[in-house]
Amino acid sequence: MKIRRGGPEDIPAVLAVLDSAVTWLNGRGITAQWGTEPFTARPAAVRQVEETVAEGDLWVAEIDGAPAGTMTLTPHPGKHVPPADEPEVYVRLLATDARFHDRGVGAALLRHAAEETRRKNVSLLRVDCFAGSGGRLIAYYEKQGFTRTDTFAVGDWQGQILERRV
Repeated sequence: MKIRRGGPEDIPAVLAVLDSAVTWLNGRGITAQWGTEPFTARPAAVRQVEETVAEGDLWVAEIDGAPAGTMTLTPHPGKHVPPADEPEVYVRLLATDARFHDRGVGAALLRHAAEETRRKNVSLLRVDCFAGSGGRLIAYYEKQGFTRTDTFAVGDWQGQILERRV
């Protein structure tokens, strides 16, 4: 697996990974996390991806040259989460292409996020996730060394903020 810096030219690949993740989630009956429509079918979601990539550092994980996962690191969270009261690096749009599930792509990207956070001389790495589905994602992030902090809601969508000191 190779993790490389991405750019605006990678947005189609990022959207393909996100669309694949929606299909994978929906195939397991998880529709509340990212909905039932692909990102590419929702203009507001496409704009969100474009804006997030523009304000942060896009990273693309590749396996045999194919985009296997993606994340964008920003110096602040998205609009629904308050910023920390100290410098932080925030993991946004972390997703794995369904073809590469169970290959450790997300864990590798999160390790890379910790390395980048240290490289920037920042000690706080944060992420948020969907709190539904029995806390499946929360448990995943805890396994990656994150601890729960605050919760938040966007309408009926329940979220969990987690942090890790690096």
